[in-house]
Amino acid sequence: MLYYYDHTPQDDPTGTTAVLPAANPAEPEPPVRPEPPDRPPERKKDRSERGAAILLAVLSLLLGGTAVLLALRAEPVALEAFLPGTVQGRPGTVQTSADPSPAPELRRAPTGDSTVLTLAERPPGAAMSFQDIYKKVSPSVVFIRAAAGQGIAQGTGVVMSADGYIITNAHVIESSFRVDVMLEDGGQYEALLVGSDAATDLAVLKIDAQGLSPAEFGDSDQMEVGDVVAAIGNPMGEELRGTMTDGILSAINRDMEVGGRQMTLLQTTAALNTGNSGGALINDMGQVIGITNMKLMAYNSTVEGLGFAIPSRTAKTVVDDLIGYGVVKGRPMLGITVQPLTAGELAERSLNHGLWVEQVEEKSDAWTQGIRSGDVLLSANGVDLSVNDDLLELKNALGVGETIRFRLWREGETLDITVELVEQYSLE
Repeated sequence: MLYYYDHTPQDDPTGTTAVLPAANPAEPEPPVRPEPPDRPPERKKDRSERGAAILLAVLSLLLGGTAVLLALRAEPVALEAFLPGTVQGRPGTVQTSADPSPAPELRRAPTGDSTVLTLAERPPGAAMSFQDIYKKVSPSVVFIRAAAGQGIAQGTGVVMSADGYIITNAHVIESSFRVDVMLEDGGQYEALLVGSDAATDLAVLKIDAQGLSPAEFGDSDQMEVGDVVAAIGNPMGEELRGTMTDGILSAINRDMEVGGRQMTLLQTTAALNTGNSGGALINDMGQVIGITNMKLMAYNSTVEGLGFAIPSRTAKTVVDDLIGYGVVKGRPMLGITVQPLTAGELAERSLNHGLWVEQVEEKSDAWTQGIRSGDVLLSANGVDLSVNDDLLELKNALGVGETIRFRLWREGETLDITVELVEQYSLE
């Protein structure tokens, strides 16, 4: 995921500075090169709904700048601690602490609970008013403050159970050593981490509370383009917490490449801003059908009405596993990061197709079997490889324990190597 920050003063007794996304940063960094994504198997999508990379490129051409996906957490940071790749709000030299001691980790909650995320059918009857939607859902939306070595991140969460399970985005609590939750009524609790899944950008927290107001979750698979939706969250942090915006569902099953990972998201025109991360996207019956997590930005121009949310159908699979096991089970992983080769790079190697191996996880079977960075994967189970999706589709059709037979090129020689798929959590 690509971020840019701008430093803006904010009242804070700790002497911190607010960090907001810069609309027009100087000397933008080049886009992050993609890596093979990992996600749970999903129903097949219409190819017309694919192509976020094309969307980004088109936006860049139309708007005269670089289009990027921006995560929606608000991040005040200490003056002496700059985020990686930023100096005074602009891309620059990374500054790190001289303290070599290991960073503290977020305390974990026990797993194995039988609690599951229930998706309700859309009830019959007329749509609710926005006023009634807000009254129904706002008690279930919480403010999240996550403290990390680099400062404090602010975001949103959604209560899923009366006894304190809360859903938010993984990037909101990433690298945090303490997370505090503020309820709508002002009550505050320290949260424990149940589990976090970077592949889907979802995390589950647990607070020691009873009698909370859980949100009613609906089924995102029942939504259609054009359906009216609302979003409730904490744009820009605590001062504007509990803000509601409205719009329509402008796309479903939108495939987006984010930080080298493939995510399938709902797209909405409802206004989303930093601090909305982990908030609720709601249908016209007051049911949460998505967890808001990012928006599309363009340098040197304004892009409006391009917000995204994780579908509730995706959230159910992930949340249930995180509560039950602390990790997402059954997700096959190769442990290989690949990149498509340009025409020139193929010509240099006298090849007409292939994927360049950028990185190999040392815990993976791919590493054990001898695949290394710099290799070129020519085919997988007899299918020629030219773009990342070629390998992704093949992998997602297989399960943990199944194998892929690769033919690869290495320094002018071809090799055949068979790799077993392993569970993702075993590589983490």
